[in-house]
Amino acid sequence: MSRMFKTAWPKRRTGFRHAVAVVVLLGGMPLAGCSFFQAQSTTRGDPIDIESLKQLTPGVTTTADASALLGSPTAHETFDDNSWIYISQITRPRVGRLPGVLRQRVVVLNFDGTGVLRSVKVYDKADGRAVSMAPGATATPGASVSVLQQLFGNVGRFSGASDTGGNQGGGGLSAGGPGL
Repeated sequence: MSRMFKTAWPKRRTGFRHAVAVVVLLGGMPLAGCSFFQAQSTTRGDPIDIESLKQLTPGVTTTADASALLGSPTAHETFDDNSWIYISQITRPRVGRLPGVLRQRVVVLNFDGTGVLRSVKVYDKADGRAVSMAPGATATPGASVSVLQQLFGNVGRFSGASDTGGNQGGGGLSAGGPGL
């Protein structure tokens, strides 16, 4: 009787385990799309809050004050060092595509020649413009090479004599070498 008990018990327990596994898998499938399982968002740059921007007063705030309050800028305008740009972005990965931008803020501080703040401009994601790639391609001289030219283009360009390193130029092609 004890032998029958030992053989029957593991079969029942295994069947129960399979049933629990199936229920957990089927119950977990709808939850896979929930925000609980979403990828974490990534912050790029240092987000500047509105309260910090309220402390900046045009005509009074200097570059030293702005630097102490906001830190160093992300960038300067290309031809104007008196325009400071702070860029921040919060993104989240998307499956099979580039990261999606959740929030974006660009703050531009314009200073006059003496280092006093002239204006503060704040741009967000809605102010952005989609820029598409220009159609076509830029022609490059000498870039149109046929398949045969690619395969046989180096035949005869290098000779075995210059590969031995016997000349003073370090083993490369010499100006009067037979390969030229």
